[in-house]
Amino acid sequence: MSHTPHELAEEFPELVGKMSSLKTTDAHFAKLADAYHEVNRAVHRAETNVEPVEELAEVEMRKKRGALKDEIYRYLTVET
Repeated sequence: MSHTPHELAEEFPELVGKMSSLKTTDAHFAKLADAYHEVNRAVHRAETNVEPVEELAEVEMRKKRGALKDEIYRYLTVET
């Protein structure tokens, strides 16, 4: 288990410029990015025991983070 935060800029460094632009021009993308960051921070707090949660809850948060990351990646690479 990694205790490293999975920030979008670190996950998709080649798409940082596009993410930055979309955050200010596309409300749907901004909402996805905000949701990802919220879940990502919750996972990181759980992994580092800052805010411990039950194992099943942590697994579900990781699944949600993964699904959001996949959706964001598709949005960045398919949308024009």
